[in-house]
Amino acid sequence: MWNKFLEDADLYVKSINETVIMVGYSLVISSIIGLLLGVMLVVLRPGHIYANSGIYYILNTVINIIRSIPFIIIMVAILPLTKWIVGTTIGVKGAIVPLVFYTAPYISRLMETALLEVDPGVIEAYQAMGASRGQIIFRVMLKEARPAMILGFAIATIGLVGASAMAGVMGAGGLGDVAIRFGYQRWEPDVMYISVIMLVIMVQIVQSFGNWISKRLRK
Repeated sequence: MWNKFLEDADLYVKSINETVIMVGYSLVISSIIGLLLGVMLVVLRPGHIYANSGIYYILNTVINIIRSIPFIIIMVAILPLTKWIVGTTIGVKGAIVPLVFYTAPYISRLMETALLEVDPGVIEAYQAMGASRGQIIFRVMLKEARPAMILGFAIATIGLVGASAMAGVMGAGGLGDVAIRFGYQRWEPDVMYISVIMLVIMVQIVQSFGNWISKRLRK
């Protein structure tokens, strides 16, 4: 296996770079969207600072619907939209749009869970001191929820790594594409094993880094 890795080193370097690009761009975009949606899911719920039952239930339902759709189906279903946004439906660029669609609702739920862990008593105390709703969101909720949010982003990143591997089936490139085209279709088990090991290492690095940052913030 080691000899096979050395022989195809350039291929693995290229595939790792493609995976990092896919995950990186998708994570940044979906994190912004997911964080915004997560905050809205919390502050719009009945009894909260921007309570609006109608908008909350519509948003909640839409997110649940999108989250229930498997990633492969999302990739196929939004092909016209992907083509319109990035000009292609294949390669790294073609994978970013469906990855964002798949991950943003997931992140929104993780952010919602993290923000709901903030002690309501703390929010009430700041309200009693005359803090504005914007100050409560940015200086209380987001600040207090940072450790849980970091863990949520780590979990989302791991999910993105897995989804990027599945995107390889659609010719998106990355480690998933290498595992499918060379490992499975050409029946080269060593290539598949090496690709899997690399994905596992990436996941371990992300989770360990997330745990470390979260632990530092809790202190």
